[in-house]
Amino acid sequence: MSSDAVYAALDLGTNNCRMLVARRCGDGFRVIDAFSRVTRLGEGLARTGKLSEMAMDRTLEALEICVEKIRRNRASRARLVATEACRRASNGSEFTARVTARTGLAPDVISAQEEAALALAGCASLLDPAAPWALVFDIGGGSTELVWVRHDRQTRSVQGVRSIPAGVVTLSEQKGAALFDPAGYEAVVAEIIQAFAPFEQDHGIAARIGSGAPVQMLGTSGTVTTLAAFFLGLDRYDRNQVDGLELAFSDIARITRTLAAMSPEQRAAYPCIGPERADLVVAGCAILEAVCRLWPLGRLRVADRGVREGILLGMMREDEAR
Repeated sequence: MSSDAVYAALDLGTNNCRMLVARRCGDGFRVIDAFSRVTRLGEGLARTGKLSEMAMDRTLEALEICVEKIRRNRASRARLVATEACRRASNGSEFTARVTARTGLAPDVISAQEEAALALAGCASLLDPAAPWALVFDIGGGSTELVWVRHDRQTRSVQGVRSIPAGVVTLSEQKGAALFDPAGYEAVVAEIIQAFAPFEQDHGIAARIGSGAPVQMLGTSGTVTTLAAFFLGLDRYDRNQVDGLELAFSDIARITRTLAAMSPEQRAAYPCIGPERADLVVAGCAILEAVCRLWPLGRLRVADRGVREGILLGMMREDEAR
């Protein structure tokens, strides 16, 4: 594959349809086009076990836009991965067949383990080589993935992966108003901690942190990037300011309390949240707070990169190997 080959990476999640189109540049790539739309593919899934017709139609419309961008940029390779919504839905295979018939794209419904691996590959460049242990998490729309990593400057070894079926969409639908009541919010956080507990038992991360071992935390999700933008007081989202930012747990707790106390209209008015995510961000805060309480490192690094970047790097490495 020539060095000027163009690649397209599509991540079809429970809440968002996102794409990056990029050209290889040195050891990495240069983004030449991008697309992101909230489609809420998993809307109602927690209640019905199925993808709704309206959600599928919204998502198909977004994917048609992606296909047009792929053609316009003359991408030589494209990969579309589908995650938790398509994994869980009883009509997931029916929907992926419709995607192929309507757009020509062939969705790859990946496992939670592969999703976690792609997210890690996409954000690994933000890991601090001075801290050889890393907890990486990705709060999605329908699930949350945890990855425990041992790494140095040359190698990266995944020690464990866990996925729980709780994301910002599913948790919002299941818990609703409870998230905005202090006692209800605490109960939700406690439930998430219990769901994460087996991962802690398997790897002893909290004990390692307590002993002063060099451990770092990296969060890749819309929740952490939104909180970072809120922390910075941005009037318009700026990836260059958010990606790689360090957030203190004390600031995360303060922002969480502020967002929970707002009305839906107030959250929607904030430019880096908007009406599409106003009812979801507090659910993401609850999951994030569970992570922070269970593994009290005190700080985390924000990654505005993840699955799509992992897909791009994977395709480029495959072509290089050929």
